[in-house]
Amino acid sequence: MFLKFTKEQRIGFFLLFAIIIALQLIYFFADFSSVSQNDSDKQQWLALQTKVDSLKLLKSNEKQTIYLFNPNFISDYKGYKLGMSVEEIDRLLAFRKQNKFVNSAKEFQAVTKVSDSLLNAIAPFFKFPDWVNHRRGDNEYENFSNKTFVKKEKIVIIDINQATQEDLIKINGIGEAISLRILTQKEKLGVFVSMEQMKEVWGLSPEVILSLNKHFAITKLPDLNKIDINNASLKELSMFFYFKNNLARQIVKYRSMNGDFKNIEDLIKINDFPVDKAKYISLYLSF
Repeated sequence: MFLKFTKEQRIGFFLLFAIIIALQLIYFFADFSSVSQNDSDKQQWLALQTKVDSLKLLKSNEKQTIYLFNPNFISDYKGYKLGMSVEEIDRLLAFRKQNKFVNSAKEFQAVTKVSDSLLNAIAPFFKFPDWVNHRRGDNEYENFSNKTFVKKEKIVIIDINQATQEDLIKINGIGEAISLRILTQKEKLGVFVSMEQMKEVWGLSPEVILSLNKHFAITKLPDLNKIDINNASLKELSMFFYFKNNLARQIVKYRSMNGDFKNIEDLIKINDFPVDKAKYISLYLSF
């Protein structure tokens, strides 16, 4: 018995077979590698993005490291990073422009007016010079000492022109090298006429000079072979410690054009004369 299909059914069967054949052809001849490649690239980018996100999370959780610093030298940017306001930073900068220094966290707060909470947060990172810490330590020690039993050492003043290297080394902060510089300076000058001349010795800090002044002095002005400023030759003037060649030439020139110098006030009229040292330079001269 034969199956009998209508015309519409036969057309339907034909279209179905055509679709099946077309799908088979697409399967065998179409290239799906680009799709798989795109999927692979997408997976790599997703993995990379996950790694980036994890690094960002670690960075956000990372605490900022603060190193020890001297609060006297806080810049605008440093102060901003520490949490200081513009006004607080400006107060510190104005204070420093006066050539002043804060030497403790308490002084820092008094100058800048920072809050107690901010001071407690940043003060542990303050680092002051060693001599400041030593001074503070000495003061703290004195507060707990019984001054009734403290015997003050009697200081014997020594004439700085009679001091030996052993005498100088006894001062805290003066070693063999600096003591030799002081003695060499004395040889160049002949003698010291003022303790102010200690400031001219390279390597002596203000604190050491202060200590020197407590133990040494000009007890008696020694006899000097004074320079006759109105008759000394150019060579003789150039050999004087405070008169370099150029200044010596100007002295001779001024003397020839204006006559004799009557006092130190006439000398300081010359260009480049060390006016700040005139008081004790005059002690080496005769008019």
